Amino acid sequence: MGNYLIFKSVFMLLALIGAFGYFFKKVTRLYKIMMAVDGEPKPFLDQVARRVKVVFTDVLGQTNVRRKFAPGLAHTLIFFGFLAIQPHSFELMIQGVIPVFHVGYIFPGIYTSYLFVADILSFFVLVGFAYAIYRRLVLKPDYLTMGMDANLIILFTSIIIISFHFINAFQTLIAVGEDGFSYAGAFPISGIFASVFNLGALSQSSLLIGYEIFYYIHIGTILGFLIYIPGSKHLHLLAAAPNVFFKRMGMEKAIVKTDIENEEAETFGLGKVSEFNWHNVLNLYACTECGRCEELCPASNTGKPLSPKKIIHDFKVDLLNQSDLLLNDKKHEILPIIREDSEISKDVLWACTTCRSCEDICPVNNEHLDFIFEMRKYQVLMEADFPTEMQETFNNMENQANPWGFSADSRADWCKDIDVPIMAEKQKAKVLWFVGCAGSFDDRGKKISLATASILNKAGVDFAILGPEESCNGDTARRAGNEYLAQMMIQQNVETLSQYKFDMILTGCPHCYNMIKNEYPDFGADYKVVHTADYFDTLIKEGRLKINAKDFGKLTFHDSCYLGRWNNIYESPRDILKKANTGSLVEMDRSKAKGFCCGAGGARMFMEETIGKRINNERANQVVESGATMVASACPFCATMLNDGIMETNKQIPVKDIAEIIDEATD
Repeated sequence: MGNYLIFKSVFMLLALIGAFGYFFKKVTRLYKIMMAVDGEPKPFLDQVARRVKVVFTDVLGQTNVRRKFAPGLAHTLIFFGFLAIQPHSFELMIQGVIPVFHVGYIFPGIYTSYLFVADILSFFVLVGFAYAIYRRLVLKPDYLTMGMDANLIILFTSIIIISFHFINAFQTLIAVGEDGFSYAGAFPISGIFASVFNLGALSQSSLLIGYEIFYYIHIGTILGFLIYIPGSKHLHLLAAAPNVFFKRMGMEKAIVKTDIENEEAETFGLGKVSEFNWHNVLNLYACTECGRCEELCPASNTGKPLSPKKIIHDFKVDLLNQSDLLLNDKKHEILPIIREDSEISKDVLWACTTCRSCEDICPVNNEHLDFIFEMRKYQVLMEADFPTEMQETFNNMENQANPWGFSADSRADWCKDIDVPIMAEKQKAKVLWFVGCAGSFDDRGKKISLATASILNKAGVDFAILGPEESCNGDTARRAGNEYLAQMMIQQNVETLSQYKFDMILTGCPHCYNMIKNEYPDFGADYKVVHTADYFDTLIKEGRLKINAKDFGKLTFHDSCYLGRWNNIYESPRDILKKANTGSLVEMDRSKAKGFCCGAGGARMFMEETIGKRINNERANQVVESGATMVASACPFCATMLNDGIMETNKQIPVKDIAEIIDEATD
């Protein structure tokens, strides 16, 4: 026995050094790749205390994972069970090298309590995996990758847990001397294993052999798992916590401002993997390929080639495939992301509506859109390569400051027959109403603007509009990658706004709202910005608007992506509708944070949709399925897209903006 223990000690020492050495070598390489890229992220080291708290709630608390109940519960069981066995497994590793080592000698009471809890929690890992297997073999959701990688992980971990229970079972039966630590009563589940397999009938020598066999299976599988992790999707075990720690703290976000006047810059945007920043790379490492982003993505759901999960995977594969060039200072040889043999095509890039459902649902807080926005910048600014229909849109915005190409001088013609003050004549007002291009030029949008003006006048609001001085907010150009044009329009608006005095900016367009509120501050224009949904709700609560509710029937509300997922405005429009309507308010299956895009975001309003099913038609079908007799929106783009989609269903379901509903329900 003495010779065997010497052999075991030497063998385990070499195995541990080899496995951990290989692991650290691979992880070190991954870290070097992450730090070798050229991009500069925004600083992420503010609010450290809050970030630590988020790691505890999101990682240890599994809050994001549990947003899907059954898979979330299964993952939580697996997570905590696997975490629970690590101290005992680590002790077993040490005992393989130093047989006399035993934590139980030092803290017998605490240690026995830990083993008792760990034994129970570890069994629930198997329960979690049972559901995972059922989900893969029976439920088979389309977004779930059925790859060898995931199956190997389930196999690895199941062997680790089962061998863990057998080790515990043998330990309870192996006789110990007077000075030894007794495992009696420490393993409630493993004790059942011992009974079921009648291990108590074995001799002491057989028990020792059985223990050693399962010891090597257990430790060998853990070391194999350790070696496997850095090259698998389970790299997220290492990257998820830091990725959550460095995540954007607020819901609101802005596209990164590019210094287009930097004469030393060789390129703008993202064209090669070497142009990622380290936080982008951490996103790639953290991805679990769970598919939740793909499940909600409107492009994926309507037959487009874009899958948020796959694009992250493809970025990572491309980065790792070209990592030798990156690490050996041969960045000039790195191939473009979009190339003939690349999985990431132009159709993938331009299919995105920037609805942000992928980012909102991601359990590890990845920011998929950062990649897409920067790649679009590169395609437009460096390659002049973009959907052909956008050329006319860009020209219209550059020449007439609106995407439709109507004369800029006619921007206020929609209100020439009603009382709407112009800021140039007034110079100051409590509320500067930024009408937006849709509200000024689009026939559907102009009706919403007329209703909004009527409401403001009813409430006695001191307001004014910019009229001909107003320019497109820059959203369409910026999200289409034309950063140069977007900045030109933003600067034009900032200069105009700075001439006047006002307390707040009001807008009924979520795209105007998001741009001016979240992206204009980077250009020196930090104003209080309010969407009409919130403002009208306030006017009603203050008694400045008197509601005489009407029967609008069975209403449902469509959440605008840029109002909801981008800015967390979900309740105020619903509060308004409940007060204005004597009928009922029903929710679609896809509502609020899981709301389905209308298809117009990300400049898609001005691009042709030729692949798969039209997104607005899919959303219209969801409206029909809700049983609603009217659908309300809070965005002029959404109103147009929904109306066009519903026309394709042959159903007579009117689409009204909340402004139109309030105008009808107030005196």
